[in-house]
Amino acid sequence: MRPDTPAEHTTEAERLLRTAAQYPEDHEPLFLQAAAHLELAGDRARATALYDELLTSPESTLDAPHLIKALKAANLWEYGHEAEARAILDGLRAAGPLDAAAWEIAAQTLEAHDELESAHDFFSAALTLLLAPGEEVPYATQALLTGRHRVRRLTGFGHDAWDELADALHTAAVPLDELHDPKRLWSLGSSDPGELRAEITRLRAELGAYRAALSRPFPVAVLHWSEDELTELLSAYPELGQEYADHADHLSRLEASLRDLHATGTPNLGIVTGTVPSYEAFAASEAASPSDPGLLPQYATTLAARGRAVPWPPARSADCWCGTGRPYRHCHGATAA
Repeated sequence: MRPDTPAEHTTEAERLLRTAAQYPEDHEPLFLQAAAHLELAGDRARATALYDELLTSPESTLDAPHLIKALKAANLWEYGHEAEARAILDGLRAAGPLDAAAWEIAAQTLEAHDELESAHDFFSAALTLLLAPGEEVPYATQALLTGRHRVRRLTGFGHDAWDELADALHTAAVPLDELHDPKRLWSLGSSDPGELRAEITRLRAELGAYRAALSRPFPVAVLHWSEDELTELLSAYPELGQEYADHADHLSRLEASLRDLHATGTPNLGIVTGTVPSYEAFAASEAASPSDPGLLPQYATTLAARGRAVPWPPARSADCWCGTGRPYRHCHGATAA
């Protein structure tokens, strides 16, 4: 069962912190989950302390430094530190991170405090930075389109190209224009049975979308090995040679698998990168042999659950996931069209 009371959230936060001590390589996502539970428990000062502890690490060692700052700002604003929160958000916008989640948290923080124009500016700045014309919209970026659509409806702006794209990507039965209609607030106080039934339908559609998102808390991830790690893996466990012919074939098959999943409509795809020591530790924790090919997908899922997945597809202007340093559009994304 999910934690429900403040005490249960505190207990879950403590469990996550113990896990972080056991797996220091995964301390960042585990600390973020623990901080979220502390916020839900009402212990916002302690949550801030966790964010600060993460941010004392060199930025180069963090996977998502800008997301941590955005979450810290959102938390600070909730318990009276508005000026500090605003300063963090201003710094985030100036930095222009390529992290959709950081932008989303920042914009939603402003929206939650009725700073609708500023929220709109954040959503728009993020999309300008992250979305190239004609590019397929990554899963993480879709939330920015939806959030911008919502804010524009609240402020009375007309539709533009990004709003139309948000409408096209929306799959629920109730259209976004209806879900984001400011007049819905009035219908909640209506005694008209027809209006109330329509509102119940809209709420069910929203609830269905939230449940779908919660049912996939981490990406469907495929396992990637660097060339050195794959060589070491196959040298130690030659039985896995049936899974990996060579490194170039491994990379090609990985990209093909992701495209096949994408073609079937699977959302929120990602890539996790394995290491031999980590894989061996996982096998030991499962009381299984590392030479068992059936262990590989379980290992990938575990890494994804710990927040180690990199979303796929990357923006075509971003570096390729394979680690060559080449832009995705010139590397494994060259045949994406």
